[in-house]
Order: sequence, then C-alpha cells, then structure tokens
Amino acid sequence: MLTNDTAIASVPSHPHFWQWRGFSIGYQTAGTAGDAVLLIHGLGASSDHWRKNMAALAEHHRVYAIDLIGFGQSAKPKPGEPIDYRFETWGEQINDFCREVIGESVFLVGNSIGCLVALQAAVFQPQQVKAVALLDCALRLQHQRKLSWYRKLTFPWIQKILAYPPIGRFFFSKLAQPKVIRQALLKAYGRKEAVTDELVEILLKPARDPGAADVFLSFITYSQGPLPEDLLPQIQCPVLLIWGKVDPWEPFAQGKKLAEFAAIDRFIPLEGVGHCPQDEAPEVVNPLLLEWFEQRSTPSPA
Repeated sequence: MLTNDTAIASVPSHPHFWQWRGFSIGYQTAGTAGDAVLLIHGLGASSDHWRKNMAALAEHHRVYAIDLIGFGQSAKPKPGEPIDYRFETWGEQINDFCREVIGESVFLVGNSIGCLVALQAAVFQPQQVKAVALLDCALRLQHQRKLSWYRKLTFPWIQKILAYPPIGRFFFSKLAQPKVIRQALLKAYGRKEAVTDELVEILLKPARDPGAADVFLSFITYSQGPLPEDLLPQIQCPVLLIWGKVDPWEPFAQGKKLAEFAAIDRFIPLEGVGHCPQDEAPEVVNPLLLEWFEQRSTPSPA
C-alpha cells in the first residue's frame, strides 16, 4: 500500500557542519539509537534528496546524510589543488567522516554516483563498512573505456569546449533553470508525480552558489577513474543492489549485469521506478533497507 509522500517528507532532520581539510561540509542527522547509516546522494543532488527516508530509517538507526564536497551546503572550492572532484576524493571524505564524526563502522547507502563513492570508500577502508546498498548505481557510460570508436574521437572535443570557462559556465547557466531541471527529472523519474516544486528547488538552490558551475563542469568533463566493474571485485562486505526498471540514465539491463559479481548479496528490481528509487518510492525502499540492515546489524550487548 502506498503511503503519503507528503507525510514522509515532513519530518525534519537536524543540519550540522563539519570541517574537512579546511572546508565546511554540510550533513544531516536523525535518530539516536541503533547502527549507523550514512546516505550518499547523486550528481547535482544533496542530503535533502534523502528527506523521505531519514525519519523512517531513524526509527531503528542513527542516520546521517552528507553533502559531498562541491554539492548541497558543502563548500565548493575551485577544482584542482587542493580538491579534485573525483571518486577517490569523495571516498576519502566519506572515510574521514565515518572516523571523525560517526566514530564506528557504518552501513553505506548510495544513489547514482553516490554508489560509486560508497564503493570507493569501502575499498579504501573495508573495516569501516558493514554493508553497502546501491540504488541505481552510476554505470558511467561516458567513461572513455565505454565509448564507441566514433565517440572516442568526438567526445574529447566536446569536453575541451565545455572546459573553456566562458562556454562551460554559459552552458551550466542554461541547465540551472527550473524548467530544464523539471524536464530532466520527468525523464529520469518513472513516477512523474514525485517531481514536485520542492524537488526542483532542492536541486536548483545549490546550483546558485558560487563555484557550483566549476564543480559540475569539472566532473562532467572527467571520463576516467573507477567503474563499478573495477570496484565490486574488491569489496569485502555484502552489497544490496536495487534498480528502477525504467531508469533511462542507467539502463536496467546493464545494471542487472552487476548482480553477477560475487559481492552482490541480493538484487531487487523495482517496477515502474526510475533513477532515484529513494525519492520516487520511499514506501518500498525504506522497508527494504531496514530489512537489509536488520539482517546485518551488530547484536546489542546483553
């Protein structure tokens, strides 16, 4: 039975800030007992993208949702020294947050590129991660190793054009418009009713911050680095893989192939759901995550 999404979204969490390598990092918390859970958003999103999940998960767990550096309420320093917007950087941010703020091993949950960040963190510090849940993991179809021969010739030129600041920032300014964001979400979401004014503003607000354009362009012109196929063989903990069957950005047929890796403990397809299951179908995703955590929770001492 569907629950009321407005009710799910209405329970507030608590915003906080943490200093990491001299930069302010935003995060939210909910819950006071149970195992720690850390939620990691996707490209262009923020910790607010988990607003429909935190209260439900916090009934049994201490829940954290972080803004990756460059996104949400976190600092957006110019790309390059000392911050490169790469999965390795974000993986280190997650590991340091788990050690300095949470202070114990965690369950990691990611959506889209947040999945790769979670996997990278688990590869770097396996002792800090109890298990990983991946929601529509980014397949990185624009990666240089996945491009056709024709695109290998043309794509680098497109990247060079976008890397030129006046052109790239003009391109970003055209993307960071309510109508454009709404149309992109309507394409990405299987459940169109989940695309609300609130959601559009969640994505649009950080895009107005100084430095947001440079962060976005730095990442979309990056076609190297790890693929899920590179990281999954190195994972030492169980992995839950959830995939929306009508995701147009990360095709279900290709995502299903990831289930063949030994680390994948369970693969769950979601009918009629697109790229962001946690926001489109929280009444489905929240119980699945709670069940997954319960099966792998640390027993409380007598």
